[in-house]
Amino acid sequence: MKAKIELPPKLIPVFAGNARYRGAYGGRGSAKTKSFAKMAAVRAYMFAQAGVSGVILCGREYQNSLEESSFAEVKYAIESTEWLRPHFDVGEKYIRTKTGSGRVDFSFQGLRKNIDSIKSKARILILWVDEADPVSELCWRKVTPTVREQGSEIWVTWNPEVDGSATDNRFRKDPPKNSKIVEINWKDNPWWNDTLEEERLEDKEKRSHSYDHVWEGGYLEVKESAYYTDNIIRAKEENRWGIELPEDPLLTVRLLADIGGTGARADNFVFWAAQFSGDWINYINHYEVQGQPIGAHLDWMRKQGYTPDRAQIWLPHDGETNDRVYDVSYQSEFRKAGYNVEVVPNQGKGAAKSRIEIMRNNFNRMRFSSKCEAGMKSLAWYHEKIDEDRRIGLGPNHDWSSHSADAVAIAPLTYQPPKPPRKKVKPKVNVV
Repeated sequence: MKAKIELPPKLIPVFAGNARYRGAYGGRGSAKTKSFAKMAAVRAYMFAQAGVSGVILCGREYQNSLEESSFAEVKYAIESTEWLRPHFDVGEKYIRTKTGSGRVDFSFQGLRKNIDSIKSKARILILWVDEADPVSELCWRKVTPTVREQGSEIWVTWNPEVDGSATDNRFRKDPPKNSKIVEINWKDNPWWNDTLEEERLEDKEKRSHSYDHVWEGGYLEVKESAYYTDNIIRAKEENRWGIELPEDPLLTVRLLADIGGTGARADNFVFWAAQFSGDWINYINHYEVQGQPIGAHLDWMRKQGYTPDRAQIWLPHDGETNDRVYDVSYQSEFRKAGYNVEVVPNQGKGAAKSRIEIMRNNFNRMRFSSKCEAGMKSLAWYHEKIDEDRRIGLGPNHDWSSHSADAVAIAPLTYQPPKPPRKKVKPKVNVV
């Protein structure tokens, strides 16, 4: 039997020949999800006809119901392809082949919560992870070995969000051997239509801050649900975000810290370098490392010229606490190096939310240097953690962005506006 399979030309090489990994990344309207759903159905048919039985596992990082899965995409691919329809049994909650000497079932799972049950699944023929950008490195390390059948494959489709995400690093920046992965965007879609074009142009006009990510496959510069989205958009419009912002040699440099620790599992250590210039809070530099000793931080400070005579250090409340490994506190060690060190008092319960409000209230007086690129990405990403089952917020998400987001708020916490000059009082003259 010969059958015609329509795909965007850019995806034809992806599915041609043998490969362990196949994938596509890019923006909306590229037809990548539609195409991978169709090819999953085609491959299921081919397996069944060849007498091969097993599972095609369609996964996403978060999935609480079938409605949030790729089920509808695969179902549509089968029902809209005349020659595929007779070979599948498609129910309300299941899809499986019904002809051929083999039997192939589709399974739809959320990876985050079901990683252990996925390990026990027998004979995974294909693992297709859609919307894969948020999948963690830990999850990839656990799930990849479960796809272990001879000739089994892993497919990945995603719209890049974070520069340096585990998915982006694994499959775009340093793709594995025996992989066929391409970038595909709306321009590569042969079924592009006027409705999609109208929507694209409206986004370009009205939502320019997210257009490149949504349609062109660029990294997400400002996460829509982030705490400071509106503030950052306004800062960009007012030319206060990622600008040339030279240091003032006459002003004190305030090094605002979020302390980490030593070792591979330690939280990141952060410095924001800030100066108070009149009504402005100028963030002029940023530093973030993981697992480094205090000596490494001092070395960075010296290289930047932040010597004790022109810089002071502000630590969070736990800066007085001794390091578990070296039994010294950040406060004592920085003071030993000659620095003036202040510790911000513990704000108690609700401190994180309080810092967020302080930042929002003062964002209009903040300017960010282009030297703070990594820290700015953290602010643009810092967002609420959501309980996926109950759909409620759980406070700030403690992820890669939270360390810089915590440290940056020390500036408005300690900021004091300049005092207006005192009015000269004219002496009273008594005329006799």
